[in-house]
Amino acid sequence: MANSFATRCAAALLVACLATAARADDETPQPSPSPSAQAPSGQKGRGGRGEAGSGANAAASTPAAEQHRLPPDSTTKQSVALPGRTLAFSATAGSIRVFDDKGEPLADIAYTSYQLDGAEKASRPVTFLFNGGPGSASAWLQFGNVGPWRLPFDGDGAVSSASPELQANADTWLDFTDLVFIDPVGTGYSRFVTTSEDARKRFFTVDGDANSVALVIRRWLEKYDRLTSPKYVVGESYGGIRGPKVVRKLQMQQGVGPRGLILISPVLDFREYTGSSLLQYVASLPTMTAVARQAKGAVTREDLADVERYAQSDFLLDLVKGQADAEATTRLADRVASLTGIDQAVSRRLAGRFDIGEFRREFDRKNGKVTGRYDASVEGFDPYPDSSYFHFNDPSGDPLMAPLTSAAVDLTTRKLNWRPDGSYHLLSESVNKAWEFGHGISPAESVTQLRQMLALDPKLKLLIGHGLFDLATPYFASKIILDQLPAFAGPSRTRLVVYPGGHMFYSRDGSRQAFRKEAEALMR
Repeated sequence: MANSFATRCAAALLVACLATAARADDETPQPSPSPSAQAPSGQKGRGGRGEAGSGANAAASTPAAEQHRLPPDSTTKQSVALPGRTLAFSATAGSIRVFDDKGEPLADIAYTSYQLDGAEKASRPVTFLFNGGPGSASAWLQFGNVGPWRLPFDGDGAVSSASPELQANADTWLDFTDLVFIDPVGTGYSRFVTTSEDARKRFFTVDGDANSVALVIRRWLEKYDRLTSPKYVVGESYGGIRGPKVVRKLQMQQGVGPRGLILISPVLDFREYTGSSLLQYVASLPTMTAVARQAKGAVTREDLADVERYAQSDFLLDLVKGQADAEATTRLADRVASLTGIDQAVSRRLAGRFDIGEFRREFDRKNGKVTGRYDASVEGFDPYPDSSYFHFNDPSGDPLMAPLTSAAVDLTTRKLNWRPDGSYHLLSESVNKAWEFGHGISPAESVTQLRQMLALDPKLKLLIGHGLFDLATPYFASKIILDQLPAFAGPSRTRLVVYPGGHMFYSRDGSRQAFRKEAEALMR
């Protein structure tokens, strides 16, 4: 979700100092300090070249850094009994420490990995997964979709008081790939050890974040002797910005060549979710229509072919004509009302231009209900139905916070025997508020990196999955972007799949199972 899930990314759509070369203690060509990371031996950088930052300053800072350090990695032997097979594997909960180029510790980045017993490392794929936010831990993907244990996200499991007891996940990806879940700093148990505000701020930037995650991936590969394994990257939500940037930095800065990128409910370009961009209305119209139609029966993407055609043609043309053309505006507003089920008078008042919050409130306002943002097929009560202001949250996402947090903490501390002090942060509001998306005329986007990584490696493949009812990151926005890619990145290498469900479409059994098959096919 995670993350994202992100409250701020949600509104918008939810370390330059960390760049390093392929060798752990090389200096980055950028002017900012670069990090090293904890080597397999526990040393900073590589042995044999001397310890960076072993002077007085490093020594003086060590006690303070150690005071905040996460505990040593914990590796346990685990197994899950699944239909037709039993998977035996090593589970590791631990962290990788990131340093600057002076050897000063910056942060401990937590991860949870699962490696199947008896597999040949050189040929066994390994997949790195993260959620979004910014500010989201990876628990959404681990316990909702991919990991060996799963927490139900729907039905009785989609309430705050639901039991956090994990179940064996018959749809785990561990059958065909090892798994490494990464929690960026400030999420999960990951934390700063530096007190430098400047260093902290660099982690909470678009490029600084991608640099740190790419570095952690490379250091994990070194630590577990997996540099020769086939490598894949998976990102959700804001992971659509982070993922392509991480892959590009792995290719160009870390000396690691992933074979594929999988994005789940991604945002790829913030320019289409904010301001006066007309494409925000084009992107969301098919999803709003899907919500209206599912209220009358099951809906698939094929059922939306008519509205997709309309969104790309007459709807867009009437949008461009603007309210200066009264006839076009009335025509557009009435058609939107017909498609979405919104009251015609309301649609005309808004000129057929519904932002996400307006649609969520107006869709079933007569009953005092609002739709979810992550899954607009889910409704909840508006706590202030008569107010002229919006005072509601997300009935499709908020109820999952408590059971998912408890499940993550219980598994980590009890079953995996890793017991950090301090709190676990499933979705950090402080990280989200501190995030620097950039200034000026270039909002955050990853389409540039998508094009670059696909152009660089003709064997690299891209898979994007979306839910039909996701208003946070509508599927049609990704389709518009993919349709603009050059021929070298055509359907043989890039694939968009859309399933019933919301931002976490994998909460639905059929959608989760179908997407698992797509991921396995990409890795086979």
